[in-house]
Amino acid sequence: MSILPPVRGRGAPANQASQRFGLPVREADGDWLDVQASIDDALPPLRTTVTVEHPRSILSRNTSPDLPFDQSVNAYRGCEHGCIYCYARPTHAWLDLSPGLDFESRLFAKPDAAKLLRATLRKPGYVPKVIALGTNTDPYQPIEADYRITRDILEVCLEARNPVAITTKSDRVLADMELLAEMARHDLVAVALSVTTLDGAIARTLEPRAATPRKRLAAINALAERGIPVHMNVSPVIPAITDHEIEAVVAAGAEAGALSASFIPVRLPHEVAPLFRAWLDAHFPDRAAKVMGIIQEMRGGRDNDPDFGTRMRGQGPWAELIRTRFRIALKRAGLNRHAWRLSVEGFRSPADGMQGELF
Repeated sequence: MSILPPVRGRGAPANQASQRFGLPVREADGDWLDVQASIDDALPPLRTTVTVEHPRSILSRNTSPDLPFDQSVNAYRGCEHGCIYCYARPTHAWLDLSPGLDFESRLFAKPDAAKLLRATLRKPGYVPKVIALGTNTDPYQPIEADYRITRDILEVCLEARNPVAITTKSDRVLADMELLAEMARHDLVAVALSVTTLDGAIARTLEPRAATPRKRLAAINALAERGIPVHMNVSPVIPAITDHEIEAVVAAGAEAGALSASFIPVRLPHEVAPLFRAWLDAHFPDRAAKVMGIIQEMRGGRDNDPDFGTRMRGQGPWAELIRTRFRIALKRAGLNRHAWRLSVEGFRSPADGMQGELF
């Protein structure tokens, strides 16, 4: 099998087809090939494109016993961060696009998200609960700087006093610091920063367009200093690639001001598995077989375990070893001793319009 060379600044090495939906293989990326570049046998850099979409509803619900929330809002489809392990990659296949390079370069934005959420929160039957942001793709990926959809959503939630849990791996979250601090004063927000590795070289290939580990830790510190509860996701833990850093990452998060931390062993659902294998062959050919061997040991002999109860934890000796090390690291760092609280007690129906009273 030929090894695909890395695409500069991107996570996936190619636009692999979706075997589930018969998606045809695309060149990287065929629609954007420059004629002269193709003649010279050199591809130009991939450009990011954004398509605006107008969904009829914005609040997604789930009944998974593995997740601590049952409703969420996703402002964007696709994610320019390009994390090779992203479990959301297969969702692009539903759009007849590749979970590979298309996922991280052909993005979709939902500028009506705040308007739709406002209408949902105004419905008589709405029951206030925590709304999760960043459950599928990052709410603070680079295009948020232009579209500001996440900020609009937060403003509606503050007005309605509906709590929000944010998951991101971007220090762009600090752009909304004042808004988040106001929400925190009403127990309306908690932020989870994902820190996978402290090694900048690994991060550049693993999460090529995400904030550096140093910037994420600085964001944890800045949020904590403003009284905003911060959780750290040490996820995913990748055996023989990042697992040796568990103790160091936990300690760094605690020092930065995180109140708690958690982890998930790497998951490789559907099209993520072949993309991840190609990434291993390109960047870690010396240990690719070892990495996949350990992952399969943790996933019941498969590349991925989709079953509730085990998919977020893994199974077997390797998974148990990681859990034990993480538990000891938490104890040493003094994390997970105090639970942060999000409150729905102050919920109120937002105003009928986009300009409500925020503060």
